[in-house]
Amino acid sequence: MLTALAVMSSGLTAGAANAAASGASGTVFAPAISCPSVVDRLGQVPARAQAEVERNLQQLESQIAEANRRLAGSAGQGGPDFVQNAILGPLRDKRTAALQRIQIAFQRAGAQAPTGLQGLAGCTVQDDEAGNNNGDQGNGDQGNGGAAGQISCPDVADRLGQVPARAQAEVERNLQQLESQIAEANRRLAGSAGQGGPNFVQNAILGPLRDKRTAALQRIQIAFQRAGAQAPPSLRTLATCELRNGNPGNGNGGNNGNNGDGGDGENNGNNGNGGGQARGPVPEDFVDIRSVQPNVRTPRTQQDGSNGTFSVDCGRNEKRIFNSDNVIVAPGVSNGAQHTHDYVGNESTNNQSTNESLLAASTTCRNGDKSTHYWPVLRALGQEEFDANRRGGGLDLNVGRILTPVSVQITFKGNPTGKVVAAPQFLRIITGNARVGGAEANAGWTCTGFENRQLTDKYPLCPRGSRLVRVFDFQSCWDGQNVDSANHRTHVTFPQADGSCPQGFQPIPALEHRLVYNVPQGPNFAVDTFPEELHKPVTDHSDFINLMNEQQMGRVVDCINSGRRCR
Repeated sequence: MLTALAVMSSGLTAGAANAAASGASGTVFAPAISCPSVVDRLGQVPARAQAEVERNLQQLESQIAEANRRLAGSAGQGGPDFVQNAILGPLRDKRTAALQRIQIAFQRAGAQAPTGLQGLAGCTVQDDEAGNNNGDQGNGDQGNGGAAGQISCPDVADRLGQVPARAQAEVERNLQQLESQIAEANRRLAGSAGQGGPNFVQNAILGPLRDKRTAALQRIQIAFQRAGAQAPPSLRTLATCELRNGNPGNGNGGNNGNNGDGGDGENNGNNGNGGGQARGPVPEDFVDIRSVQPNVRTPRTQQDGSNGTFSVDCGRNEKRIFNSDNVIVAPGVSNGAQHTHDYVGNESTNNQSTNESLLAASTTCRNGDKSTHYWPVLRALGQEEFDANRRGGGLDLNVGRILTPVSVQITFKGNPTGKVVAAPQFLRIITGNARVGGAEANAGWTCTGFENRQLTDKYPLCPRGSRLVRVFDFQSCWDGQNVDSANHRTHVTFPQADGSCPQGFQPIPALEHRLVYNVPQGPNFAVDTFPEELHKPVTDHSDFINLMNEQQMGRVVDCINSGRRCR
């Protein structure tokens, strides 16, 4: 029998309790996502399948929690179909992939998979006439906007940085517990409408949640320490969560609170939907590159170091190969990135790609390398593009004409303290972070002629005659065993300040993507992001899947270690 799963994937959300409570209290409740229960449909799970099934049930729970957070944080975004296109649609795709993995787990254990699992993928928003502010409650011109009452907690995973190999299992277990704690707190919030006094939520829900998170965060710190590593500072400050009540609606509740419709469920108020218009960037996201002091430092190559380079010409995406998938982070999920990616190299990469399908595909690289390289597109604002009404594009608030780089340089470099070893085929690396405040937000923005100064959190405004440059330096220290990891980061890391790899890691060819663009003058360009990240430049990132065969990788290693410049 499965353990600890009775409360997992129950399908109960805040929306499930709204109808029962609303009539009695007259209170406006948060819209919340309700999904069919999965665990109740599984029956007897074979022993050989239990670990995989439990992992996917936990993923289903985390998916619902993340979707509810996005629902609460997206008030005022998009048009009338925004929730369906930007939240429910991607959630359905993620659930479909998880349910398929559960079916496969049964089959691999020699058992018949439960019937009808795929029918459980679709979820709905339970809003109980969300946005109706019941004028007799006197909410007047504030309006609820239908996005109130969701618990929001600081992100922990993005603050951890490099997790030691010995600590990974314990850290992942506690991260899953943190997700489950938030989901359970939101269920309690929904089921407690009308209970207690003015401090009920703080005392009965947020307080206990803080205590549980404190214990989980302490266990994460101990896991780091037991692995002989320093725990990330200030983890304990991430324990406190808050109740978010969303943005004001249209405020037509009447100054005296007499009109019943105090804010519509679509949040079409003063802070209502953007009609599909992008939010961000703002002028403060841009800075004149000439005002930035030189800040690029490169470790000096030592006697035993490797200083050769190997360049690969894979074009500039002249074929305009785009999609909004991310096969590394969200395999099997259509529009898993919610922003459009540029692709060079492998011509087949999408959410359905496998190692085998990638190896069988064609490539844009002149040397036959079938590796895949992809990054978010850069757009000229105020201009139309083919994806204006598609997911990943305008439906996810990414608008404007996609700019093709004038130059794409893909270069593998050496290590200043030692020789490099071959990177394994199918190695996956992500550099940068698509989330504001995430770990390893290190993508660089600069201008030609000023490349001794780089920005991570601002777009540079380049003087006339200078072009915009995006620089992605990938992690080049490998753990020697894994081609990927649970968070897609811990199997690789960056060199230390002197260029050497940390203990337990070995240097591999250091990949750099350098992209050069002609952009409109002034603050009139932006990178694609998740809708809620507001096109902040700090979210820039790039992805790589190594598909070089042993012979191709051998040429790269030999060139770098011998100090040559090769193409």
